[in-house]
Amino acid sequence: MDIGSDMKLFDPQRRLLETLEPTRVVGQVASASGSAVGVSDFPAPMGASCRILRGRRSVEAQVIGFDADRALVMPLGSIDGVRLGDSVELGLRQHALPVGPALLGRVVDALGRPMDGGPAPRCEELAPIWPRPIEPMQRRRITQPMPTGIRAIDAMMTVGRGQRMGIFSGSGVGKSVLMGMLARSSAADVTVIALIGERGREVRDFVEKDLGPEGLKRSVVVASTGDGPPPLRVQAGATATAIAEHFRDRGCDVLLLMDSLTRLAWAQRQIGLAAGEPPATKGYTPSVLDLLPRLLERCGRTASGSITGFYTVLLEGDDMSEPVADAIRAVTDGHILLSRDLGDLGHYPAVDILRSVSRVMGDVADAEHRAAAREIHKLAAMHSQVEDLVNIGAYQFGVNEGNDLAIQAMPKIREFLAQAIAERATFEKTRAGLLELVRQVGLMRKRPVGKPAQPAWIGRT
Repeated sequence: MDIGSDMKLFDPQRRLLETLEPTRVVGQVASASGSAVGVSDFPAPMGASCRILRGRRSVEAQVIGFDADRALVMPLGSIDGVRLGDSVELGLRQHALPVGPALLGRVVDALGRPMDGGPAPRCEELAPIWPRPIEPMQRRRITQPMPTGIRAIDAMMTVGRGQRMGIFSGSGVGKSVLMGMLARSSAADVTVIALIGERGREVRDFVEKDLGPEGLKRSVVVASTGDGPPPLRVQAGATATAIAEHFRDRGCDVLLLMDSLTRLAWAQRQIGLAAGEPPATKGYTPSVLDLLPRLLERCGRTASGSITGFYTVLLEGDDMSEPVADAIRAVTDGHILLSRDLGDLGHYPAVDILRSVSRVMGDVADAEHRAAAREIHKLAAMHSQVEDLVNIGAYQFGVNEGNDLAIQAMPKIREFLAQAIAERATFEKTRAGLLELVRQVGLMRKRPVGKPAQPAWIGRT
């Protein structure tokens, strides 16, 4: 008899027992200020879950801090009806989540409860929502590309399996549409999508319109809308990551999409302010900057599988230097900037290739691919320097051969980078198309010297 394999059968029960307190701990409501409730005689650890008992009903809550001799808890629901002296009972030291293949095709909330009207997923395993971090030397190097099915990304900023990418843009520039394209078209085995702080109607819109039945079939959607309590919005990000870790540990290449990381940071700021943290830059508390790397570092490649993360970042006033955007850009392995100017021109996806970068492209794309991408990047940069002159008709052809070539090549470059929402571009076709584009540009370069014909689109605004 193999005792080791028999003991593994009890792993789910063992993990659950590790989250339980050995004794029953009960405190009393002593105060309430804003969204925080003070509880006396309640020696509960930070992050623990608890229940505020209101007669025959109860409301779930989470310990967020301490004030003198009181524990501060934030309810995960309405606190209407909570009174002084109500009992508060400690539950789990840390949240555990039922996980398994039954989650595929489902929409659940931050606690793993179904939101799609179906029965509760039958999952036999439990996973901690905040597990121990992966040791640095247990991580594998990122050496393989993760095809996204989007030409602009695969050609110009190739992503690797296990990479973390930020998608930065202002509101209304196409983040959700891009996320839907990634979910439907990527080469991942499983996709986990976290919708954090969204409007209630947008959850169903994303699932039915942007994701669609094809994308949902191999996906898990975790949603926490903007009208929910801040702890649930933060936990939604951790829950989605825990689900992704479960599939990664079973040999899958997982795509984790989180929309939006900015709203998660806003929720943590609310929690920090309620717990008495001092506000720092633009009101963000220190716990926000501590939370972001804890969450993002859980992506990566291990001996079992990989988690490739895309995190949308909402820019306030399209400002890339605001505190949260700056902190996220420092943690991720690259970023994709969506340009409002490109969106206004009807160019989708509105990826600004000049201000986007993948820090692992050198490890996952071959030399020919990288050289072609550099050539296109160079031409786009030269065009950007003279675009204003071209638009007002003040550019003089024949003065600079490089600029002349960039102006002639730009329509073909934009045509290559634009992509319909329902179109899926395989990695092989994207690479071949990039090399063919560079070949066509080379033919333009070999044309006889002289004033080139001015393209028809020049001068249009």
